[in-house]
Amino acid sequence: MLNKKCKLVGLIFLVISILVACSAQNSNSKKKDVDASNSENELVYAMTKDVGDMNPHLYTGYMAAQGIVFETLVENTADGIKPSLAKSWSISEDGKIYTFHLRDDVNFHDGEPFNANAVKKNIDAVQENAEVHSWIKLSQKIVETKVVDEYTIELVLSETYSPTLAELSTTRPYAFLSPKDFKDGGTKAGISGYHGTGPYIFSKHKKDEYATFEANEDYWEGAPNIKKITAKVLPSGETTFLALKKGEVNFLFTDDRGANSIDYESMDALVDSGDYQVVRSNPMDTKLIAVNSSKKDSPVSEKAVRESIWYAVDRETISAKILNGTEKPADALLSKNIPYADIDLRKRGYDIQKAKEILEKAGWEEDGSETRVKDGKKLSIEFYFDSNSPAQKSQAEFLQASMKKIGVELKIIGEDSTSIADRRKSGNYELLYTRTWGLAYDPESTISAFTDKSYNLHSTKGMEKADELYQKIDEVMVTTDEDRRQSLYEDILTMVHEEAVFIPITYGGMTVVVPKGLEKISFKQTQYELPFEKMEFK
Repeated sequence: MLNKKCKLVGLIFLVISILVACSAQNSNSKKKDVDASNSENELVYAMTKDVGDMNPHLYTGYMAAQGIVFETLVENTADGIKPSLAKSWSISEDGKIYTFHLRDDVNFHDGEPFNANAVKKNIDAVQENAEVHSWIKLSQKIVETKVVDEYTIELVLSETYSPTLAELSTTRPYAFLSPKDFKDGGTKAGISGYHGTGPYIFSKHKKDEYATFEANEDYWEGAPNIKKITAKVLPSGETTFLALKKGEVNFLFTDDRGANSIDYESMDALVDSGDYQVVRSNPMDTKLIAVNSSKKDSPVSEKAVRESIWYAVDRETISAKILNGTEKPADALLSKNIPYADIDLRKRGYDIQKAKEILEKAGWEEDGSETRVKDGKKLSIEFYFDSNSPAQKSQAEFLQASMKKIGVELKIIGEDSTSIADRRKSGNYELLYTRTWGLAYDPESTISAFTDKSYNLHSTKGMEKADELYQKIDEVMVTTDEDRRQSLYEDILTMVHEEAVFIPITYGGMTVVVPKGLEKISFKQTQYELPFEKMEFK
């Protein structure tokens, strides 16, 4: 009897052992999709949100992911506009017709040929939804796309528009998707697939967990060395830091909202471990406070309040102490390395006394409390920032303490990036942490966004000479006279500077945290994408 019991116990133990082994095997199998330690040819990066709808003709997708799947006719580089899917182009004398000669050796990821018909279908699909793309003024200028032959396409504009090539190079919306993925002949109502021409193929997606991209072995510029890229969704801060230490992810970079998932002290700790390196780009954009000057019931509708806030921002300390010197203090909306932005503007340095004097002169009085008052109303202002960015949170807390010194109650509110974007579009904010479009896009994109309700219209329309500003913006976008263009940009940048509707904080760029053995790390002229296809392990 005892022998039978022993045999039964042994059998049960064997079954349990097999089940545990199978469970472990399944667990490891699942882990392989997102564990950076499994392959020397794989990069797994952390991100705080899902890649979203990757439709390149809309705006809910993660730009870094879209940038490796979809491509554009031309590319904006440090040396100017260069060929991409278009190998060459010409412009008519009147500046209204652009003729593009396309590469004849490119296919979409689903095997469909890339040709003039595909280009026409894509551009026409974007134009069917032109109102959504109003931030990019080219969408309001395109009259027609004409197929000349299989690999030649004409783009006809209503008038001369100087930023045409620059705007065609942006990550979206003028990127190309296989026509087989269209729905009802278009893309504005959604798409059925995500087949581009880029170096990586969108292969697997588990919402709010991860997305996987496989190397396009038939890529027209050559197969990438990194064979697999996985974007893993993780909370920012300690969770992401620990995942990097454990090897669950092995790559991190500044995302398309300008946020880093871990703070700079954590980056230093990873470098000290000997397993990681940190690489930073040159300055690309300006981190700033967008002020809703049109909000009439808010103190920020007053130029005096906006100026006082400008003087109360201690950029040197933010740069040195919060950002570890990785970003430089900014004194204007655009840095001088941006085209047409090398102009002389009035300096407003950190000066608490000056800020107080401006407020007192404007009638904001001290009444014995910590917050100034005018006509019975407290000088209380709401400031929104991205809750997924440790750096933004730290800066918001620092700014809150700084504003208290001049009698301003700054209520800091962290929200997710979608909510922040909705506020910017609706105008439901007083102060908002944001940034300029960046090197490849500016000055055109940031300046044209001053007139667009989806971006910075609310900041500019409360200005005293808003109509004059908008007229100058309309003119600078069409003039072909370089001297006139420089003069107009100088006027535009001076006007918004004097009105203090954009309060600069720092000039920043991209930061990447990567394995020690990864080489050929470079940057594009945009902070929204990375050339993963050029990287390789030594």
